[in-house]
Amino acid sequence: SGGMSNELNNIISHQTNGVFEGVAIGGDRYPCSTFMDHLLRYEAEPEVKMLVLLGEVGGVEEYQVCEAIKSGKIKKPLVCWCIGTCSDMFSTDVQFGHAGASAGAEEETATAKNAALKLAGAHVPASFDELGDEILKVYSELVKSGVIVPEPEVPPPPVPMDYNWARELGLIRKPASFMTSICDERGQELLYAGIPITEVFRQEMGIGGVLSLLWFQRRLPPYACNFLEMCLMITADHGPAVSGAHNTIVCARAGKDLVSSLVSGLLTIGERFGGALDGAATIFTEAFDSGLIPMEMVNKTRKEGKLIMGIGHRVKSINNPDKRVTLVKEFVKDNFPKSPLLDYALEVEKITTSKKPNLILNVDGCIAVSFVDLLRHSGCFTKDEADTYIKTGSLNGMFVLGRSIGFIGHYLDQKRLKQGLYRHPWDDISYVLPEFNH
Repeated sequence: SGGMSNELNNIISHQTNGVFEGVAIGGDRYPCSTFMDHLLRYEAEPEVKMLVLLGEVGGVEEYQVCEAIKSGKIKKPLVCWCIGTCSDMFSTDVQFGHAGASAGAEEETATAKNAALKLAGAHVPASFDELGDEILKVYSELVKSGVIVPEPEVPPPPVPMDYNWARELGLIRKPASFMTSICDERGQELLYAGIPITEVFRQEMGIGGVLSLLWFQRRLPPYACNFLEMCLMITADHGPAVSGAHNTIVCARAGKDLVSSLVSGLLTIGERFGGALDGAATIFTEAFDSGLIPMEMVNKTRKEGKLIMGIGHRVKSINNPDKRVTLVKEFVKDNFPKSPLLDYALEVEKITTSKKPNLILNVDGCIAVSFVDLLRHSGCFTKDEADTYIKTGSLNGMFVLGRSIGFIGHYLDQKRLKQGLYRHPWDDISYVLPEFNH
């Protein structure tokens, strides 16, 4: 068994220069190997100089070992002991250990087997307590005769300290896989940028306040939170014809789930659809910061063959203004401390609309420049922080978050209306295949 093997290995290691190999056969009724299988292997192994066998009460395998010694199959010194000699003290059969070892006949007793092994020529101690002494005696004789040449003791490898214990003692620290500064769920209460969730509700921060904590790690003034909520409401939807909503609807009608349909719509967002906020903020900010007057900016972009992101609309014009833009402009003028970039963009609009009436400051451009004014002049950010938020996509994040509301609405609408699989009508497709000449 494991316990007996540990004890025997411990005894041998203290009395000799170590264990070459050890095998625990166990007390199964049908073991996979026997004493003789392994003793003959060790007999043939040049590195093994002496053998140690620990048997037990019950069974007759030890007598096969006796015959092997007598016949010369086992020539190497063999130290043996069969445990269970205390069974002689009981008047009835006693089973030992979890394997239930017991003697079924006189010859199966530990005492009888120890006597037979000693008679056959094995080294058998007077008791188990003297097993270590017997092993040392045989080992010392082999060393003295030169059969065994002790090798230098190899120091055992140090056992590392348990990680959790070392960490508790402050001896080590585990490097973090990643860092976060917006939310902590480990304590008794969820924290948004250090503010308990109960406090978020007690102060009625609303969606805008939560956005200010999770996106900007600070509490923005009420007008700024209201502006964030306004942007979400304004960008929530723009009808089923735009590419994002169209994709969401097609996926919903194809039987896809909500997340798949939503992602299909979101993946259309880019410079041509919805993703112009970052671009508009960048192009207006760079022109404004470089000191270009509005006319110079327009002429510069025209010479470079670039579009002014945030300028132009397919339907709306100076004569048919976009009410969403009007709402944003009015809110900014009534609530923001300053709006120099919005004023700059409106001057650009005067120039572009004088050339073509639909080259207005569209809702993407208006939100973008107003957002920059908020970051730069709310008193909550340094200029570097404001520029970083512009570069890292927070503006497009507003459009993605807002428009997700509409995309989910279109998905639910199609499911509610039980609309079937969409197939685009042939008469709305222009087929321009090349002619095939026979």
